[in-house]
Amino acid sequence: MFHRIATRPTKTFLLLGPRGTGKSTWLKTLSFDLSIDLLKTKDCLEYLRDPGLLAPRTAHLPSGSWVLIDEVQKVPELLDEVHRLYEERRLHFALSGSSARKLKRSGVNLLAGRAINRRMFPLTFPEYASGGFSSDDLTEWGTLPLVLDQFEHRAETLSSYVDNYLRQELLEEGIVRNIEPFVRFLAVAGQMNGQTLNVENVARESKVGRTTVDKYFAVLVDTLIGFKLAAYQPSIRVNEVAHPKFYFFDAGVARAAAGLAFDSLDRYYKGFLFETYLLNEVRAYNDYSGRHRDIFYYALRSGGEIDLVIQLKKKMKHAPDEIIACEFKLGSTWRSEWAKPFAILMGGESPTQVKRAIVVYTGQNREVRGAVELLPVAEFLRELFAGQVF
Repeated sequence: MFHRIATRPTKTFLLLGPRGTGKSTWLKTLSFDLSIDLLKTKDCLEYLRDPGLLAPRTAHLPSGSWVLIDEVQKVPELLDEVHRLYEERRLHFALSGSSARKLKRSGVNLLAGRAINRRMFPLTFPEYASGGFSSDDLTEWGTLPLVLDQFEHRAETLSSYVDNYLRQELLEEGIVRNIEPFVRFLAVAGQMNGQTLNVENVARESKVGRTTVDKYFAVLVDTLIGFKLAAYQPSIRVNEVAHPKFYFFDAGVARAAAGLAFDSLDRYYKGFLFETYLLNEVRAYNDYSGRHRDIFYYALRSGGEIDLVIQLKKKMKHAPDEIIACEFKLGSTWRSEWAKPFAILMGGESPTQVKRAIVVYTGQNREVRGAVELLPVAEFLRELFAGQVF
């Protein structure tokens, strides 16, 4: 059992996260007055036939009691009942699900701000740090609990995860109706993980129409399997890249989606997985800590890129943006060209104030190279989750 760092909110909350991140396992460590598991066929069918059953089955509970409804997206109509019982009887609900898309498409009441939204991510540094995993392990295989729990079966687990996800989460719930073109698209998306999003290229490589590719990316985002990282444009220069990047929520899942679970990886692709691994650690900390800072990447068409820009303060009329800029490098020794993108961002034309410039690398020593801090992976992650980065 991994000890999770997520904390229980003090009021009704909706916990979202992809399958396999440990939502149900974490919720079982909490205390509830009534638990409803919609993964159980009997319970799911009963509430599909009559969502109103929730009222008589909670009638014995006093005000302030807690009710768990796991995988609520399977019966989204229950949210109307949850809303009513929250308002009339002040019951608290813990709701979990893996697809915000189905909830939104159902057009049901999403509790109109009465529930706190929370996310569950794969395992993070404080949760797996004592397990003896190297940064190389985590880059290549990701941090899903089911992968790290049985690490000797990692390739089979990830391959099965992607296959089962396609069947259960997408096909069975009607999110994707024709699985073959989606499988082709997913393989291309996995291979292009971490790169600037070019829908036309993805459509051509996967032999799927552009509008369909747009829809498929929306599916991955809405089911929390992937996310888009917007480009940072502090000065709106003509040669600043404006297109977002696309990343999977886990490096191992990106690898499996690309069809590479049983293949050795070249250094080029592994570099993108290294970015994916560290970027998702930052996303998890940003959410769990309640910081909720906007994050971006920065790039120029002429060359030069910074993998992560964390916006500490937004630009005001008389004050510039304040940011932290981070580069993730799959290298064990300092190279002088690593400093160039930071120099561009810190240049005279930019209205941005860079509070810290950090390169996270696979070497062992912490160093300072001019305006750039060089941090080993474990040291960066320790500082991150201690609240010392932002």
